[in-house]
Amino acid sequence: QVQLVESGGGLAQAGGSLSVSCSASANGLSITTMGWYRQAPGKQRELVATITRGGITNYADSVKGRFTISRDNAKNTVYLQMNSLKPEDTAVYYCNVKSLTTYWGQGTQVTVSS
Repeated sequence: QVQLVESGGGLAQAGGSLSVSCSASANGLSITTMGWYRQAPGKQRELVATITRGGITNYADSVKGRFTISRDNAKNTVYLQMNSLKPEDTAVYYCNVKSLTTYWGQGTQVTVSS
């Protein structure tokens, strides 16, 4: 069983920055890919970014060049730095961790005002 604790997020103005982080208590399980998804009101959950244990990253086109995902394998923690925020980035951001199965964080709100 993997337990996830998310932190960060909050409110920012357009053009500003926010960050979120997610720490996983792996309990001896091996964690492979870590990532972030988001869900805006009335929309489906969508991929934001993922990062493999070896550091290979994948970004949604909508966030490329603005968001940076990183991880600390020793701490089983994944980070998402969000710059040049836009109102359309407003959503609940969910941490996603893959081990023997897939785990989701509780979600953290990111709100960007225009």
